[in-house]
Amino acid sequence: MISARILRGVAGVAGFLIVGELTIRFGLTDDVVFPPPSLVLWEAMGLLADPVFLSGVAITLTNWALGLIASVVIAVPLGVLLGSLASVERATRPLLEFLRPIPSVAIIPLAILLIPVDSMMKVSVIVYASLWPVLINTLYGMHDVDPLAKESLRSFGFGSIDVLRRVSLPSAAPFMLTGVRIAAGIALILAVSAELLAGGTGGIGVFVIQAGSGNRTDLILAATFWAGIIGMVANSLLVLAERRLFHWHQARTGATT
Repeated sequence: MISARILRGVAGVAGFLIVGELTIRFGLTDDVVFPPPSLVLWEAMGLLADPVFLSGVAITLTNWALGLIASVVIAVPLGVLLGSLASVERATRPLLEFLRPIPSVAIIPLAILLIPVDSMMKVSVIVYASLWPVLINTLYGMHDVDPLAKESLRSFGFGSIDVLRRVSLPSAAPFMLTGVRIAAGIALILAVSAELLAGGTGGIGVFVIQAGSGNRTDLILAATFWAGIIGMVANSLLVLAERRLFHWHQARTGATT
């Protein structure tokens, strides 16, 4: 049965589209600059049969997946290390706090100069941007581990590796997955942004640039529509994974709030 929340969301989107359609049809805005939603949706459906666009989507998703996977491979062990060794975290915290606030889009021109290979440059930017949510959430997860549980295990003769494997990692895992979910959205933004700024042979961003050079606002919005759908689907799948894998963590959080 469809929940009331989903129905309200559908009603909100439908209302927005209807208002936008009527506003443009009655001549209140320029339909060249802001094409009617019905036209944008029609063009969006047509893009599903456009081999150029589909090829661009494949390129964007490939860079997105490679960057996200690389960021997880780097950030999770680093977060576990820093979260386990307080002295190392204190020593590296100033550097992390300096690098983390730097807007990821701002490093794209520098990456273009330093990394001549197009795909490698884009993946590197995605890694830099999406690394931080995973790293910070892993750190928070390691700090949230119940110290009594760790001490109890040590009292039974278990070593540091066993404590990490049996207590720390399982307890921090929900935080890690939350970081991955946040990073997935950031990675998609950077994947498209890098294509918009650096160009290349293909990608959703390159398709948008080409549509813009022909003053095809409808195609720009149609491609943007599918980029949003991709991001929404990825987020929904990760939310579902969180609920399925770590339902006990949500129950515990709900009981304490």
